[in-house]
Amino acid sequence: MSPPQGEMNQCVVLRQKNDIVLENRPIPQLAHGEVLINVKATGICGSDIHYWLHGGIGDFQLKAPMVLGHESAGIVAEVGPGVKNLKVGDRVALEPGVACRMCEQCKTGRYNLCPEMSFAATPPIDGTLCNYYKHAADFCFKLPDHVSLEEAALIEPLSVGIHSARRANIKSGDRVFIFGAGPVGLLCAAAAKAAGAGHVTIADLVPSRLEFAKNYCTDSQILLQRSQSGEPNMEFSRRMAKEILKTEELADAVIDCTGAETCVQMSVLLSKNGGSVVLVGMGGSVQSLPISEISSREVDIKGIFRYCNTYATGVKMLASGSIDVKPLITHTYQLQDAVEAFKHVKEGRDGAIKVQIVA
Repeated sequence: MSPPQGEMNQCVVLRQKNDIVLENRPIPQLAHGEVLINVKATGICGSDIHYWLHGGIGDFQLKAPMVLGHESAGIVAEVGPGVKNLKVGDRVALEPGVACRMCEQCKTGRYNLCPEMSFAATPPIDGTLCNYYKHAADFCFKLPDHVSLEEAALIEPLSVGIHSARRANIKSGDRVFIFGAGPVGLLCAAAAKAAGAGHVTIADLVPSRLEFAKNYCTDSQILLQRSQSGEPNMEFSRRMAKEILKTEELADAVIDCTGAETCVQMSVLLSKNGGSVVLVGMGGSVQSLPISEISSREVDIKGIFRYCNTYATGVKMLASGSIDVKPLITHTYQLQDAVEAFKHVKEGRDGAIKVQIVA
């Protein structure tokens, strides 16, 4: 099943800010412990759009052309030396971050914090949005026959949800409040439900997203308001939190998937005494928080960075049906139409939740 002799590798390349092109590159050569994946499904993530529009995220700045994409699944096309866990023809989900496996963080199981992490489509590392991608075999996860490659590509954002639920220590019967009803927020809701949450509320500014959420792993939906002109963020957050608490109870765990300062502030205000706030969204690097609330009510504020030890769990969840990701896939494009797919996501057309590029 190796690539035909002379075949090129079509890739979706971000050359610079606002400049995405299709480009033929050589098929990569394998080193020890690597496999070549014929990529069949890749989701477009908000980070892909951010790199496209802004040329970077925080400290990760585009300095050379980079292949986009990191939410992928495909078929093993070739096996490199030393690989024993996979064979040609295996269907796999790709965990896109490969750690060093040697540092303290790796050896204690928190390999997402490895300082030598190589993460797909994070400068200068090329991503997975291509025909053929080489990857560490131990970061590829075999799929049961009844789990589609399109579903498997969603294990990447689902992993954020699983990791968030673990960081929030969600237990059976807990009340969970989530800010942001995009794909990650919805998958945080799904992971919270799978962890045993008794009631999940989700909040967003976009009515169509909340309409979708009515039938996906949430029990109540809150349409957020925008602040009044000149209204300080903290004043707005307190006012909005009071409105929300007219119909909602304080939450055992609040997960913010927006990064917006007002949502982070409201997360603290909506947490019960001794509750947890998990910060998933990446917003302003410096924000104002109600420290007196955090201290006097012992609210735990927890950051997350990607995920770790989640992919095997994600495969089992999809295989068992405990989480269904199929409804999230609202639009698909072929690889040659990738630029149009990116425009679709940027413009938020037709109620798009998750847009995938398939081969």
